Amino acid sequence: MIGRDPRTGRTLEVRVHDGRIAEVRPGGPGEDGMPWLVPGLVDLQVNGFAGHDLNGPDVSPDDVAAVTAALARAGTTSYVPTIITAAEAEMARSLRAVAEARRLDPATRRAVPFVHLEGPSISTEDGPRGVHPAEHVRPPDLAELHRLQEAADGLVGMVTLSPHHAGAIEFTRAAVAEGVRVAVGHTHATGEQIRAVVDAGARVATHLGNGAHATLPRHPNYLWAQLAEDRLTAGFIADGHHLPADTLTVMLRAKGAGRAVLVSDSVALAGLPPGEYTTPVGGRVRLGQDGRLGEVGTPYLAGAARPLAAGVATVSRLPGWSLADALELATTAPGRLVGDGRGTLETGAPADLLLLDEVPEAGPVSIREVVLAGERVV
Repeated sequence: MIGRDPRTGRTLEVRVHDGRIAEVRPGGPGEDGMPWLVPGLVDLQVNGFAGHDLNGPDVSPDDVAAVTAALARAGTTSYVPTIITAAEAEMARSLRAVAEARRLDPATRRAVPFVHLEGPSISTEDGPRGVHPAEHVRPPDLAELHRLQEAADGLVGMVTLSPHHAGAIEFTRAAVAEGVRVAVGHTHATGEQIRAVVDAGARVATHLGNGAHATLPRHPNYLWAQLAEDRLTAGFIADGHHLPADTLTVMLRAKGAGRAVLVSDSVALAGLPPGEYTTPVGGRVRLGQDGRLGEVGTPYLAGAARPLAAGVATVSRLPGWSLADALELATTAPGRLVGDGRGTLETGAPADLLLLDEVPEAGPVSIREVVLAGERVV
């Protein structure tokens, strides 16, 4: 596959063997109109996509495989299924569906490195709790994590919690020792509590700036504490709706490219045509032409409904950010958290590749071609 490097504008040729990158050959200046050649996007937070929900009583391995295929067509070649707060039996059901999908579907096995538990040990307060059901929020419990890990065939690789819970420090230390990444999120914790779990090994901030109170003290507050903590890599939803452009610009500057990643946090309605829908959690919702998903009759968002490629386009238009910068937030940066060379154009990395056209002044990224494990799928 041949295209242009978005960082240098020069040509790149990637050769593939047995589903992996065998060689990357740089060339001369690329011609105008030649597509950009980049790694497949890596999304650390996917709740659903294209009409398929990864949560709830009806999730099946077929749903998971369908999400995998639809995300690939949208440029996301690796993703972390995200299971939100629910009764333990429901969370276990979703985890079993993901594990079974990986056993049955080779594409899902390649695309899904691990699963993210977004809860159940999050904030009990309105605002930080988001749409997670209050009746199922509970303190961190290592024994429960072990039971969920068993249901997932060992796939639980990240847990989001609020550090305000008693036992959060001990849970974090133990989970990290067992190879599970711990993230701070959906929290009303103090700066001191946040720093304590970071000292214990937490290294991620889940969709920073969202899952928060509508009104906060100027300072101190839990957003400043997470922005200031250099040991936390922060995820940001850059769909144009969850974070205003000014807020996103400042937060990205505070974290810097080395400590920021883009996530979609997409729900089941993401990728569907605009219109009104009825959902189990949000009730009547409207999906706009611009990708905004809102509760009908209110100003409130009802989830994220744009793929990760939309976040890349959004960030590429921010002051001081190029397309190459934006792509790193959706490839190399999350790839470092996932491992196995994902999100890179390096010898030995998975041959998950995209050809992209120039990003327009408005609108989505245009994906010309998608290659998974060396095989073209779009």
